Amino acid sequence: MQVSIAPERGEDPTSIPLVKKRELSQLVRLASTLALIQVGYHLMGLVDTALAGRVGGETLAATGLGSAVFFAVTVLGIGLMLGLDPLVAQAFGALQPARARAVLSQGLYVAALVSLPLSLLILVIGALLPRFGIPPSLASLTYDYLLGRLPSLWLLLACVASRSYLQAAHRTRPVVVAVVLFNLVNFVFAWVLLFGDAGLRRIGVGGLGIEGFGVSGLAWASSIATFGQFVFMAAVVGRGTAPAADGRGLVRPDATTIAHVFGVGGPLGLQLAAETGVFALVGVLMGRMGTETMAAHQVALQLASITYAATLGIGAATSVQVGRAIGRGDVAATRFAGLAGIGTGASFMLATATVMWLFPSVLARLMTSDVQVIPGAARLISIAAVFQVADGVQSVAAGALRGAGVTRYSFVANLIGHWAIGAPLALTLAFGLGLGAAGLWWGLSAGLAVVAAALALRFADISRRPIARL
Repeated sequence: MQVSIAPERGEDPTSIPLVKKRELSQLVRLASTLALIQVGYHLMGLVDTALAGRVGGETLAATGLGSAVFFAVTVLGIGLMLGLDPLVAQAFGALQPARARAVLSQGLYVAALVSLPLSLLILVIGALLPRFGIPPSLASLTYDYLLGRLPSLWLLLACVASRSYLQAAHRTRPVVVAVVLFNLVNFVFAWVLLFGDAGLRRIGVGGLGIEGFGVSGLAWASSIATFGQFVFMAAVVGRGTAPAADGRGLVRPDATTIAHVFGVGGPLGLQLAAETGVFALVGVLMGRMGTETMAAHQVALQLASITYAATLGIGAATSVQVGRAIGRGDVAATRFAGLAGIGTGASFMLATATVMWLFPSVLARLMTSDVQVIPGAARLISIAAVFQVADGVQSVAAGALRGAGVTRYSFVANLIGHWAIGAPLALTLAFGLGLGAAGLWWGLSAGLAVVAAALALRFADISRRPIARL
């Protein structure tokens, strides 16, 4: 998906207007595709939530809590893989495709190194859920969900690494195909494994002697779909799909490059852990408030996650464009790509905020038929509308900084915003002032606003001058 805009006769190809025109065109095309891809990834969770909501509040709550715990830990590995973004994008910008492919290979070794400890951590947290006040039946179902998701952990990280490589090469079509297939496979297996023969009879298919596996079925469906995506993307990258890629297959582990990946991606992993961890904490606290409250939280969170996913795509495109501009030493393009991306993310989230604010109950009914859950979900969706713009700005600004290789600052900003400000305020509002679930969400909103301001201002500052390549 390479975009090229030739200068008109007599026009300076390095002029600021032409730089802006070229960068905006590439950014919009890449962002629209990557936003679609990110929404596709999150659609799996939305589908799981919608299906679980048709079974009952406890199944819905277990799916939400299990997913929150799984990703609260897995984001440490995902952050490491996102550390490939600036390394690969800057290599392509500097016309060094062999370097980009070598970084990808080392990234896969990093994924293997961290998968085992992350898996063990997930199991430990799952076993300790009753100690956090989660009702025994809900804790048991959640643990079953986690067991079904564990086989997909390394596969998921490998897919993130492959996506970083392909998007930096401006080759996103294979990723789109993979996501479409990923969702189709997940839906089919989720339907069959969740409902069993009862589900097959609903769509006019005779019984196959399959009993519904409930929450475990949803988890295994996700793992099966992730495996299919991994096989497809591995085949694409292995055939050298990216333009001018040199070499085939994996290279031997290189300690220097692996250390570099950890150095760039480590703070990103901690950043995502800080952000996701606070949401996971809120999920656990929601679980202590009761199954219906947890289910309402899950409904609202999944809807907010879909809109957030779109800004993740915009942020990924911004990261690519900033990284490639730094790779070729273009200061004007670097600054414009980052600021244009942040503005695009804010504009998109303003539109989604309007929809959430006007139609919260309608959106809640799309996700669950439980009349005990809908009112609470609608209240939380209205609060989600308030923090949409801040969520979009912080997501894209983080992408811009990631493209520049500035990851430690992003981690510190998230740590302060979410844990020093957002979490204490959420606890005070929820329990000190008695606002309950709404108080937890208002605290999260404040934390997001602080992070958004800190990251956007940081990029605006560093992009005024040349940024060194990694």
